Amino acid sequence: MPVCPEQLGGLATPRPAAGIYYGNGMDVLNGQAKVLAINGQDVTEAFKRGAEQTVFLAGALGVKQCFLKARSPSCGITAQIGVTAAKLLLEGFEIEEVG
Repeated sequence: MPVCPEQLGGLATPRPAAGIYYGNGMDVLNGQAKVLAINGQDVTEAFKRGAEQTVFLAGALGVKQCFLKARSPSCGITAQIGVTAAKLLLEGFEIEEVG
């Protein structure tokens, strides 16, 4: 089932690019880092909401494995773990990065 955590968190499509500052997705979940759009808007809470909604849906649907978009501040795993990827790992889901 395809989902976009950023949309689930309330962000529009299209939207300005964003990145994690002062840490990684785990740090965002712990309140030690932020997600900022290139226009300076703090979108941290939207990313956290999207991660929560993704985990909720995956659990409700009995998902065991999640395929996540590479180089995403939500879903990336390599180089820097994203917010949703971190939340899925913490909740025990198997994750894999693609494309």
